[in-house]
Amino acid sequence: LLKAGHQVCVYDLFPDAVEKLVTQGATTASNPRQVAEGAEIVISMLPAGKHVAALYVGDDGLVSVLNQGTLVIDSSTIDSATAITTANLLKEKGIRFIDAPVSGGVAGAAAGTLSFMVGGELEDFEAAKPLLDVMGKNIFHAGKVGAGQVAKVCNNMLLSVLMAGTSEALQLGIDNGLDPKVLSEIMSKSSGSNWTLDVYNPCPDVMENVPSSNGYQGGFMTDLMAKDLGLAMDTALKSGSATPMGALTRNLYALHQKAGNGKKDFSSIFEQFSQK
Repeated sequence: LLKAGHQVCVYDLFPDAVEKLVTQGATTASNPRQVAEGAEIVISMLPAGKHVAALYVGDDGLVSVLNQGTLVIDSSTIDSATAITTANLLKEKGIRFIDAPVSGGVAGAAAGTLSFMVGGELEDFEAAKPLLDVMGKNIFHAGKVGAGQVAKVCNNMLLSVLMAGTSEALQLGIDNGLDPKVLSEIMSKSSGSNWTLDVYNPCPDVMENVPSSNGYQGGFMTDLMAKDLGLAMDTALKSGSATPMGALTRNLYALHQKAGNGKKDFSSIFEQFSQK
């Protein structure tokens, strides 16, 4: 956003994150209310629905300082019900809201190549799109408010299944004497090709510049994948959807998380199959 010439005021609980942007031309404030006062557009990204609700419509929420017509873009990954409730409460005050969770990880954020899955009114989506185009390369309008969240949990559920399956297949090959680099190339050029294999390989030292070759540091934490899989299961319960693969993978990630791997990248699920 700064590189595109926008005025950006930032706040984060971690001062180092703020300082990185201040050195590039952003301004900052001592709390979210000061950041939001007078803003035309507010973008937030928070861990869970309770944080989003508290930020906007809690006892000291931003709803009391945002001007009518302000556009809120919430890029958190949360339950769709909280997104809808928050949007409705803001709408009563004349404040616009879209849910716009992202895919693409830390690398995509840094490169401005994220995918945005947006739920909201079409006119609000169109108002946000010029900014989203700066931060991402794939911008989708999934439907009304909450639809972005549903699209995101579907995506991450599939991603987790692919990561677990790719890890399982690679370890099967290793256990039978195959070189994981050679096996990865074979599967990548065959019908087993998928993003986790081709771009984000979970086996250490098969690819450079991915978390598996850096002790599973950086990237997308196991804690966050476990949270998103919980959201997927909640969504499935509400719609009566059958998600046997998603449920199994959620259990695998829950076990991996409980084993002390919550801060590692989610590709570290490979270790569950490679342990001797």
